[in-house]
Amino acid sequence: MSIDILAIGLPALADKLLTECAPALGWTLHRPGPDGLPPPEVADRITAVAASGATTVDARLIDALPALKIISVHAVGYDLTDVAHARSRGVVVTHTPDVLNDDVADLAVLLALSVLRRLTVVDAYVRAGRWAAEGPPPLSRSATGLRYGVLGLGRIGQAIARRLEPFAGDIAYHTRRPVADAPWRHVPDLVALASAVDVLIVIVPGGDATRGLVSAEVLEALGPTGVLVNVARGEVVDQDALVAALAAGRLGGAGLDVFADEPNVPQALIDSDRCVLTPHVASATVQTRNAMAELMMSNLEAVLADRPPVTPVPG
Repeated sequence: MSIDILAIGLPALADKLLTECAPALGWTLHRPGPDGLPPPEVADRITAVAASGATTVDARLIDALPALKIISVHAVGYDLTDVAHARSRGVVVTHTPDVLNDDVADLAVLLALSVLRRLTVVDAYVRAGRWAAEGPPPLSRSATGLRYGVLGLGRIGQAIARRLEPFAGDIAYHTRRPVADAPWRHVPDLVALASAVDVLIVIVPGGDATRGLVSAEVLEALGPTGVLVNVARGEVVDQDALVAALAAGRLGGAGLDVFADEPNVPQALIDSDRCVLTPHVASATVQTRNAMAELMMSNLEAVLADRPPVTPVPG
């Protein structure tokens, strides 16, 4: 008997793995229609949803699938999945933590260094022939000895802090409560942290609880020489306030991998030579995306075989 699975918005490697493995596992894949729902004739049979972290899996979709057993999210973040409603229906929700920690941490540090050393600006300077025509470009800023702040100190936040240790002058972090055994300084107030650092790196979950957490007040505290790096979710930063702060010179620069309305990026950010922008690619390496896809598959296989999930969402 075939098991019916709804695949929604998966990245290419995950979709390929799921498609290739499905026949041998006795799975039949379905895709949503324009309304975001599966074909009516199969909705009652679907027992699993495999979805990207950028895909909304809301109560409407969950309730349209009466036989649903698992939502396997291909991401560490699951803020677009209605976990509470899924649990009320007895549906397991899983995600893909840990396997992407290193790549996300690497990109966070890379963005910070790129903004401070104006890497994209000097790259464009060379490509435009300006080095030969005009001589050396203006000086950039040293990353060594600066004060770094990390907003959020989960697995990825700790990986970021460890990468900063060899060259940071000071490392501090903000969470609601101090993290046990963390060797870095805890600052209980986010505005105070922003005031005390040169670079603030954002790595907290998205969703309503953190929406706009990096507010105009936080950006003001970071100041005209401060740098903001966001590898979390776009909505965590008040994007309008960020644009205004950069335009007015109240913020020194920004390295952004995520945006409020992806894939749409404000033209003001695109035009700013104090921003380094990447298209939500922190985990986008072949190695990590393969590991994420395999973990997504392992969760599906476990739950559909009535075994405990490998990596259920916390709570």
